[in-house]
Amino acid sequence: MMKTLLPAPLLSVALFLLWLLLNRSFSSGQILLGALLGLLLPLLLRGLRPLPVRVRHPLTILRLALRVVWDTSVSNFNVVRFMLFPGMRKHPANFVRIPLELRDPNGLAVLAMIVCITPGTAWAEISRDRSQLMLHVLEVDDPEEIVQHVKRCYERPLMEIFE
Repeated sequence: MMKTLLPAPLLSVALFLLWLLLNRSFSSGQILLGALLGLLLPLLLRGLRPLPVRVRHPLTILRLALRVVWDTSVSNFNVVRFMLFPGMRKHPANFVRIPLELRDPNGLAVLAMIVCITPGTAWAEISRDRSQLMLHVLEVDDPEEIVQHVKRCYERPLMEIFE
């Protein structure tokens, strides 16, 4: 019963306290208004809350995190190299479409974050039907190589973790 009344009790408490702190007032009116906001906002916005996550394969999370750190570091180096020595650029930027097997909304969100934090990826979009990821990549020699890299290094581990 309490779960339906308060979908996010910690958020309710945080909103209540934040309201009081921002208004610098502990009058009864501010307390009442803060309590209403703390109770109503989580109820009104509960549809936006992510689905509960049941993480499988914690070691896969560690391997994925290390891979992301490595790929991001290499990509940082390449972007700096392109900025300092534009003549060293061998291939033009291009869009790459990556078919997706991953369907879990949380996994797709993590995939989108991974590709967006990687330097050299200027733009990313997941199709409405969640079947495809489109990336704008700084230097594209072989689009299929990028597709395979994303699928092997990011999508497969995310499927192990979330599905």
